[in-house]
Amino acid sequence: MRTAIVTGGAQGIGRGIVERLLGEGWGVMAIDLDRVALRELAQAHAPRPLLTQLADVGDEDAVDQAFAAFARWSRDAGADGLDLLVSNAGIADPVSGPIETLALSDWRKWQDSHLTGAFLMTRGAVPLLRPSNGSIVLMASTRAFQSEPNCEGYAAAKGGLVALTHALAVSLGPDIRVNAICPGWIETAQWQKSSQRSEPEHRVIDRTQHPVGRVGTPDDIADAVLFLADRAAFVTGQALVIDGGMSRRMIYAD
Repeated sequence: MRTAIVTGGAQGIGRGIVERLLGEGWGVMAIDLDRVALRELAQAHAPRPLLTQLADVGDEDAVDQAFAAFARWSRDAGADGLDLLVSNAGIADPVSGPIETLALSDWRKWQDSHLTGAFLMTRGAVPLLRPSNGSIVLMASTRAFQSEPNCEGYAAAKGGLVALTHALAVSLGPDIRVNAICPGWIETAQWQKSSQRSEPEHRVIDRTQHPVGRVGTPDDIADAVLFLADRAAFVTGQALVIDGGMSRRMIYAD
């Protein structure tokens, strides 16, 4: 059985990735900060090979504890090491407010949840990934390349993940491939915990600003994760944009 660790795995894009991997026969450890969402995820997929772990990926001790739990679980499940790390966790809200009023503590929250978390998870995963010639996927964003106002903390963290991707690919190759996925607009309303779940409503303009004619879903990102993990042996150091072509479309103000 192949195994994966997915951070931020209880809701949104992370949940979509976890569910796809489980459906493909993988064993998965899902790490998240939301206890209720983790419990609902575990209940929805019992008795599949799923371990849920409450942890803050920006906290070094919590990450160490998560890897110890993974080692016990994978050993009991008869799995050999680790095949895939998906570092997806991070503060989802990109808006930090005007830069002149942005507190250093809030800036650090964006960096720790996205970038420091990816570093700590990668550091812990590398010894487990080397024997299996495994793969790492870091979840960046199209906001690493383009911005709206007052999103400096989020944009800097996502840009850092793109840079970290090519640095790691060079350092860890040929044993481990490292790539980033850069999602655009991904609708996650139906992939939340039950108390937060909703039916999305997209206007015509929301759909038509995407050349593919629709807003994305976590399934679109899960497809890319599986491609990078299974079908992309000659791909490393890349930032794969998954946005329905939205960032390629020229939009003029009236």
